[in-house]
Amino acid sequence: MRRTASRRPRWPRTRRGQRRLVQAVMAGCVLALSPSAWMYTVADDRLRTAAEVPRTDVAVVFGAGLWDGEPSPYLAHRLDAAAELYRRGRVEVVLVTGDNSREDYDEPDAMRGYLTRHGVPDGRIVSDYAGFDTWDSCVRAKKIFGVDEAVLISQGFHIRRAVALCEAAGVASYGVGVDAVHDATWYYGGAREILAAGKAALDAVFRPDPRFLGPREPGVERALGRAR
Repeated sequence: MRRTASRRPRWPRTRRGQRRLVQAVMAGCVLALSPSAWMYTVADDRLRTAAEVPRTDVAVVFGAGLWDGEPSPYLAHRLDAAAELYRRGRVEVVLVTGDNSREDYDEPDAMRGYLTRHGVPDGRIVSDYAGFDTWDSCVRAKKIFGVDEAVLISQGFHIRRAVALCEAAGVASYGVGVDAVHDATWYYGGAREILAAGKAALDAVFRPDPRFLGPREPGVERALGRAR
């Protein structure tokens, strides 16, 4: 049997056709980049260094994976920044939010253990076990833990999205982007953010409920009570 040759896309022959194709490509690029532009606009004046961030009651640290049950290097850098902010008196309570969807995988408890080993009292740490993604963590911080204002801690490639989403969820936020080695994980994270920006924009517009919401938890209020 003779195989039918597949037709390849051809450049339009007419000027009108060429102009329409270019316009379509440009429109597609604008649509693709709009979510990233939105994130940069929202977060641009909310980013601070650890030394500059205003004193705030709560710091939020987002999960970033475990290695053999311990925080990955990227997560450890986030936790180091949180511990530094606590030691400097810039925050009173640290809310650790991450994935505990399986019995053998518990980001919040690993994060708590790391912080206590680095000088943050256990009573000043609050765990969110259903922070399955950034939007869920931001919404739960507001609706479940009653956080109205927070310092968010993450790597530079993620912190703008975290700030934009928490602002959309009703949490007035400052972002601290921690340093990271520009390895394969860093480049992957940066590339992933281009795609994640689209989902973030949809989350901010449609504001879906988190995968798990649950009842209000007084952990942050109690920890602040102990702090005072």
